[in-house]
Amino acid sequence: MQEIVWSVCIGIGLAASVGFRVFLPLLIASIAGYLGIIPLNADWEWVSNGTTIIVLTIATIAEIAAYYIPWFDNLLDSIAIPLAGIAGTAVMVSIMADMDPVMTWALAIIAGGGTAATIKSTMGASRLTSSATTGGIANPIVSTVETGTATVVSILAIVAPILAIIIVIALFLGIRKLYKKLFKKKI
Repeated sequence: MQEIVWSVCIGIGLAASVGFRVFLPLLIASIAGYLGIIPLNADWEWVSNGTTIIVLTIATIAEIAAYYIPWFDNLLDSIAIPLAGIAGTAVMVSIMADMDPVMTWALAIIAGGGTAATIKSTMGASRLTSSATTGGIANPIVSTVETGTATVVSILAIVAPILAIIIVIALFLGIRKLYKKLFKKKI
């Protein structure tokens, strides 16, 4: 039971990170699986092979670089939102071991995909607001914060999953506050 709770915490932490950068948390999970730091679901052990790590490294570098291109970052957000939901689900299911497949997939879709898509949607809205209010000048700062957050939360999800969950809860509270601020009705 403790192993399942641990896997859920790791999965939610990684899924939250996917909301900031789609490929970075997948890369970190892949490397952690390769090094034997985290167990992977038997059907997903291919995630930890060398070829997958190379492909995810290239995808991560390309994604991070793309978010520094003005106007392209907003375009990328529009396709990254559904990808984040899929990647959040995938990263969650990849580390869920010793659970019934129905429970694994249900939890992965709801907690993994839902967490990633929620965070990505809000970050996309904040980038649009940044573009509108600063002409895109502040977007590289937003991108740097997102990449840093994805890195820190992904690593914490692997080495300190409980702390990662606490950070995810704080992120959700912060996102809720940001969302209310961004979409506050004007009277």
